Amino acid sequence: MKLQLVKIQPGFRALALSAAVLLTLGSSVLAADAPESWVRLDVPFVPTPPIVMEAMLKAASVGANDVLYDLGSGDGRIAIAAARAYGVKKAVGIDLNPKRVAEAEANAKVAGVADRVSFIQGDVFKADFTAATVVTMYLLDNVNLRLRPRILNELRPSTRIVSHQFHMFDWPPDNTVMVLDQVPVHFWVVPAKVQGSWHGKIGDDAVALDLAQKFQLVTGDLAVGDARGRIAQAKMTGDILALEGSVTRSGKAEPLRFEGKVTKKALTGTLTLGGAAHSVALQRAAESSR
Repeated sequence: MKLQLVKIQPGFRALALSAAVLLTLGSSVLAADAPESWVRLDVPFVPTPPIVMEAMLKAASVGANDVLYDLGSGDGRIAIAAARAYGVKKAVGIDLNPKRVAEAEANAKVAGVADRVSFIQGDVFKADFTAATVVTMYLLDNVNLRLRPRILNELRPSTRIVSHQFHMFDWPPDNTVMVLDQVPVHFWVVPAKVQGSWHGKIGDDAVALDLAQKFQLVTGDLAVGDARGRIAQAKMTGDILALEGSVTRSGKAEPLRFEGKVTKKALTGTLTLGGAAHSVALQRAAESSR
C-alpha cells in the first residue's frame, strides 16, 4: 500500500493519497501537515462542502434543543454552522489531530460561537459522545462500521445520525438525500431495543407480542385473546414502534395496528383491532440485544 505525502507551503493543506489507500478499508493515514510529530489518523481531512453541510444539518432537523457532536471535526465547520445557523445549544467536535483542533477553536472564536462550540483532541473510538442528540460524520465506511456498536448501544434511542457519503453496511439508512444528484447524505435514527416478548391485557383478553429485531426493522407474531396473527410490517423510529398486521378469530381476519413508545421495561400505546382503539401497556418478559 502506497501513501504519498505532499509537502506544501504554509497556509495551505494537501494530502495526496493513492487510490490504494482510498479503496483499502481499515487503513490509517498520516496527517500531512504535522511534520514534527506525525499523527495517525483513520481518515484524511477533506472539508465538507457548504451545500453538503447544509443538507446534513437539514436531514437531521437540527434545532435549538440539540446537542451536536461532529466526529472527525477537522476545521470545525459543521459544529460552527450548527451553532451559528441552526442555534444548537451545544456543539462539540472531536478530532485526533491537535492542529485541526486548534484551527477549529480559532474558527469558532472568529464566528462568535466559542461559548457554545468546543473541540476535543481525541479518538472517536474512545471519546464520550453519549450526550449527543445529533451525530454528524464524514469518515469512511469501515470507520462507520467500527463506530456502529457504540452508536447503537451507547447512544440514547432517537439520537439522529448523519453521514456524508459513507454508509453503515447492513444497517439501512432511514433516509438518503442526494446532493446535486451525486453526493449521498445518509440519515439514521438510533432505534430502541424492542426484541423479545411483551405481554399485557385489553379488558379480559391477553395481548402478546413476540418480536425479532434487526436495527430499525421488526418482525414477529402477535396474539389478542384467542386470535393469532403475524406482523405484516413494523419499524422502530427511535423509541416509537409502529406495526401493522392482522389476527384471525373464528376463521375471520381482523386488521390490527399498534403505535407506542418503548422503554426498557414497558411498551405503551394504542392498539387498534377491527376498527376499535384500545390503550394498552405491555411489559417486557425477556431482554434481548439487537
